[in-house]
Amino acid sequence: QVQLVESGGGLVQPGGSLRLSCAASGFTFNMYAMSWYRQAPGKERELVATIGNLGVTKKYVDSVKGRFTISRDNAKNTVLLQMNNLKPEDTAVYYCNARGVLGFKQYEYWGQGTQVTVSS
Repeated sequence: QVQLVESGGGLVQPGGSLRLSCAASGFTFNMYAMSWYRQAPGKERELVATIGNLGVTKKYVDSVKGRFTISRDNAKNTVLLQMNNLKPEDTAVYYCNARGVLGFKQYEYWGQGTQVTVSS
């Protein structure tokens, strides 16, 4: 059974930090690229950051560059999102995503999401 379980969300003041964690199970973690998406109320889901299966390639949406860092630990089947200098516009539900291609078939899994609220 595939599971992606996010944790670490919460309420933080502007300028503060949070670290999101996603624990994966039920699939071969080191064969999947991992991403964090977010969705704010009334907006479409947005790709925030992606890390390749070996942790070498990392990409970020422009709005979080220099503030967010994605990392993974393939020994622990975990992906992290360190979020610094948070802004009110970062408020959203953050989702963990796994995507991989095995053979000729693409597989994609989602977590249930964790709320991040940035407010004074």
